[in-house]
Amino acid sequence: MKFLISSAFILFTFLTVSCVNKEKPLAQLIDEQLQFAVEQYKAMDPSLPDSVMPRSYNPTENKLITSNSRWWCSGFFPGSLWYLYEYTGDSSLMQMAIKRTEVLEKEKNNRGTHDLGFMLYCSYGNALHSEDNEAYKEVLLTGANSLISRFNPNVKLIKSWDNKKWTYPVIIDNMMNLEFLFWASRVSGDSSYYKIAISHADSTMKNHFRPDFSSWHVVDYDTLTGLPVHKQTAQGFSDESAWARGQSWGLYGFTVMYRETRDPKYLLQAENIASFILNNPNMPEDMIPYWDYNAAGIPNEPRDASAAAILCSGLIELSSFVSPDLNKKYLSAAEIIIRSLSSPEYRANAGENGNFILMHSVGSKPSNSEVDMPQTYADYYFIESLLRLKKAIGN
Repeated sequence: MKFLISSAFILFTFLTVSCVNKEKPLAQLIDEQLQFAVEQYKAMDPSLPDSVMPRSYNPTENKLITSNSRWWCSGFFPGSLWYLYEYTGDSSLMQMAIKRTEVLEKEKNNRGTHDLGFMLYCSYGNALHSEDNEAYKEVLLTGANSLISRFNPNVKLIKSWDNKKWTYPVIIDNMMNLEFLFWASRVSGDSSYYKIAISHADSTMKNHFRPDFSSWHVVDYDTLTGLPVHKQTAQGFSDESAWARGQSWGLYGFTVMYRETRDPKYLLQAENIASFILNNPNMPEDMIPYWDYNAAGIPNEPRDASAAAILCSGLIELSSFVSPDLNKKYLSAAEIIIRSLSSPEYRANAGENGNFILMHSVGSKPSNSEVDMPQTYADYYFIESLLRLKKAIGN
């Protein structure tokens, strides 16, 4: 049975939206944030060597943290540039996007990672929205073949990490790479990509979620039996907690599954995940989650702007598939998130924050890695959310 949005949440949404409606018009706010993103990224690009990507920024040391093309986040900066070119039509942004995207070409042969959707589809995939480039399609199809090389038909899932700590680990983040496979199936006419995406999503839905529709971060599998042997977290507070970014990955991923298949079980799954998140008693009023919904020190725990941005983008797309009542609820929640992320609490000042857009994301708190710092993926999904909300409100 679907979880219902609580009356408290409905009242909260009504009161909050009543307040924000007295503020700057949403369409104006969206355009201002997108233009700010353009200015920040135009300022960032010249400071980067051609072969590296921005990853984060350490404000204490005033140091930009970068990565090579093999890092899982490498596709987000070029993908953001393509989004901003789509918004502006500015040819200088297109040239920056092309330069950054082509750095990633060699990753098409990388069979050592499950993150090729992030790395290649967010970059080359976004590029194809702007230009029908056969060379880009070749990169993507080769990359899709590299991704499915990690699929084990006995386990029925794509392996996430090559790490001796686990036998066959699969993380909830991996749902985000399935959109890449649906694209490959459409373009190539080869249904194997489609079937692998379905298999992965079905097994994730069966084994990754608790009765309340929160998810574990990591599920380890026995390759002989194909069954789960351990469920835990690597980046959350505890094995039984709800790591915030992971919940957002799940919502976004199952929304994509419904878009691509129109199978109602995926829509129901996405709605139930949304209900868990939106009804969570530890969701702050501004709807920017703590890094884990069950972290012990709430309310004195770091917020995660990246979890909010991913959630926001997923909710906006999900709103287009649901009943009118849920449509309004999801878009109201998305508006609250957008207004919060656009406020001085979370959005940087011009020329600051290493020229990233958003502040206050959490990479991995258990590892004390990039805690309360900007993240390239937070910016990417914020930009995507702005573009999606702009379209949703008809602006």
